[in-house]
Amino acid sequence: MADDIRIDEASGATGASDRLRITAGDRLLAEYVFRPTHPTFESPRPYLSPVHTLGGELVSLYRPHDHVWHKGIAWSLPVVGDENFWGGPTFVRGEGYVQLANNGRQQHVAFGPASRPEDGDGGSVAIVETLDWITQSGEHLFAEQRTLTASIVADDTWVLGFGTRMRNVSGRAIPIGSPTTRGRENAGYGGLFWRGPRSFTGGLVLARGRTGGDELRGQRAPWLGFTGRHDGSGAHSTIVMVDDPANVQHPPQWFARTEEFACLCPAPFFSEEHVVAPDGELRERVAVVIADGASDPDRAAVLAQLGRLGLAALVAAPGADDTAAAVTGAAVPGAPMGAAPTRAPGTAPREDHRP
Repeated sequence: MADDIRIDEASGATGASDRLRITAGDRLLAEYVFRPTHPTFESPRPYLSPVHTLGGELVSLYRPHDHVWHKGIAWSLPVVGDENFWGGPTFVRGEGYVQLANNGRQQHVAFGPASRPEDGDGGSVAIVETLDWITQSGEHLFAEQRTLTASIVADDTWVLGFGTRMRNVSGRAIPIGSPTTRGRENAGYGGLFWRGPRSFTGGLVLARGRTGGDELRGQRAPWLGFTGRHDGSGAHSTIVMVDDPANVQHPPQWFARTEEFACLCPAPFFSEEHVVAPDGELRERVAVVIADGASDPDRAAVLAQLGRLGLAALVAAPGADDTAAAVTGAAVPGAPMGAAPTRAPGTAPREDHRP
């Protein structure tokens, strides 16, 4: 834990500043790409990839061929009113997945300076970003303040903190949901989404007191983890995601997969829509614990406790709002989102599609 952790702005292949590098000494822990150049179809938004353990193992997957809109770790919402900020086609009740002209973007506006908590010893750093949520047709829906923190909490473990405060600037109420609130059973994805390496397929989902697989999807829990093995080195790594107790629907339902690919997502809108009132705010905080080595449920529980340090770092981050997470508006259990948006020209319904 001797290396200071840093966040520095950097440039990508084009030479323009488009990413942050999170480092510990000479080790790259993650890159946060805040100016993506992806096509509209993928709902361009900032993302974290690559993401590494302190030991150097890669624990993220970027633009997999099966779902090119999956990008490491990203705040992704598939049902925002009638807009899609997840990427790819939209689930339409009675039709299945349809490609619509509704793929919005999360547009970077500015960063505040990287900072440390006042009592920091070099093991934690934070940065605050402002973003605009813009629909494909050009409407401004949300103004967001996003906080990222990174903390080294053990010799083999670091924690990524993610906090968001989204203010509705559209002038009308906006319901946020999932494909499940639109009618697709047990497909309530949406939130802070992690896509794991190919080699993690078939790995173990970790819960309190048990391990499992896809059958844990839709279950409520304050945290959930995933442990898998890497190609090449043969080593194991573990991810544990921890939901803040003040978040919407805490403890959340989880979107988790292992049989077809590895992913985790605490999904606050899994089976209930939430309506953000005009000028109202949605606030969420999640910690992502990134650890070297295999884990069982007992170790995962210890890592989840370390994740709470990441949640505390989000509250302590200079410039971040330390008010308890909340959503302004009403919850509408299982209600539809209203009329489906217009289908993009030349496209047809698809019977099924994996998120």
